[in-house]
Amino acid sequence: MTEEIPSHSFRSIVSTQLARLQRRRAAYRHVWIGRLIFWSGALLTGLTAVLFANATEYAVSTLHALDNRVPFWPFISAPLGGALVVWLTRRFFAGSEGSGIPQVMAELAQHGTYRRLPRPLLSIRILLAKLGMGLAAIFAGFSAGREGPMVQIGASFMAVLGEHLPRRLQVSRRHLLAAGGAAGIAAAFNTPLAGIIFAIEELSHGIEEGMSGLIITAIVIAGVIGQAFCGNYAYFGWINITGVENHHPPLLLLAAALLCGVAGGGFSRLLLFATANQLPGPVGRWRAEYPVRFAAGCGLLVAIIGTVSGGLSYGTGYGEAKHLLAQDMVLPWHYGIDKFLATLVSFSSGIPGGLFAPSLAVGAGLGQNLHSLIQTTYQPGMTNVLCMAGFLAAVTQAPITAFVIVMEMVSGYGMVIDLMIVTMVASGISRTICPPLYRTMALRYLNPPGSPVRKAEKTDTAVIN
Repeated sequence: MTEEIPSHSFRSIVSTQLARLQRRRAAYRHVWIGRLIFWSGALLTGLTAVLFANATEYAVSTLHALDNRVPFWPFISAPLGGALVVWLTRRFFAGSEGSGIPQVMAELAQHGTYRRLPRPLLSIRILLAKLGMGLAAIFAGFSAGREGPMVQIGASFMAVLGEHLPRRLQVSRRHLLAAGGAAGIAAAFNTPLAGIIFAIEELSHGIEEGMSGLIITAIVIAGVIGQAFCGNYAYFGWINITGVENHHPPLLLLAAALLCGVAGGGFSRLLLFATANQLPGPVGRWRAEYPVRFAAGCGLLVAIIGTVSGGLSYGTGYGEAKHLLAQDMVLPWHYGIDKFLATLVSFSSGIPGGLFAPSLAVGAGLGQNLHSLIQTTYQPGMTNVLCMAGFLAAVTQAPITAFVIVMEMVSGYGMVIDLMIVTMVASGISRTICPPLYRTMALRYLNPPGSPVRKAEKTDTAVIN
């Protein structure tokens, strides 16, 4: 004889199971909502990278067309454009100046929900300013890129959308920002592996639990969007490197590392002096007291350098570097020097813009000079590749990111050993000349001049370093 279950007990069991099922459905719903929000950030980063790339190319081509048609056009556009961009940036969009990578690093150094930064560095306002002011500066004739700004743009998307993630998901804000920054650099260069390395080496300084999946997912989504619009391409095209896999010319590698290490370290040191208002004499006082007028003066210098270079120093330097790699155009011997000076003056002015593309162009110009001085079996384009990676590594002091990003941009996997040697040595030389560029700038955002020293200063320094 079976024992009957009381009706009230049966109803209790059913209601308990239904409650569990509802909670499970609610949990799944929150997870998918969180995934959709995160995927939306990566999607927007990829779309913005495509838009920014096309707009930048159009701005550069339009600038060159005006330079050819209108006499002394850069002498009008650069001073006036630089003054206007710096005034707007300082008046309405503080935090959007410069590369954007130090701003993301400063935000990553924050812990918990308590914001210690004097002002937010990641927002929709900053995002729009980075796009608009960055394009305006390039169109005016300044030497700047779009890759660093894409890091801040990607992190801004994730920061804004991350505020709408369900709390129960417990997704770290640091993880979101690192994923957004990595997606930005990967989408800008179409270099997914470099995006991962950049997040590990420069932004997060290691992979924490739960971070790897976010970074890879963001990079994949942003990369798919970029390839959907631009195709599966190498940033600088394909370079013939047949036969170099087992040939490592020691003299060339040492010379490239020494040249790029000294040049890149000196560039970073001068840039830190200029942006910290440490320029000597009247120039330093002029920058500190009249930043808008100083930007106009920098624009005049940019126009003069552009005239000397035949207009080659304007813009990102992408086209000139590509010509040097393909060896389908003869550039003057002083192109690398012109681009070096134009980029230094541009960033000293305080405009928004990136350092990656101009640094690669400077490296290509230095490689052209080095190849003419040293007898080697290396092709000129391959020597340019070495110096591109070496100069970028010296400026950023992120050697792994530098050699991976250049290797992916030219499909130069056969040169991996040579690229590793040059970037590691060049970065080491740069460290003897200058502290890390981006980390030093990030600390300035955490501890701006004139602000009281906070108790968290040592913690912030440890996180960034």
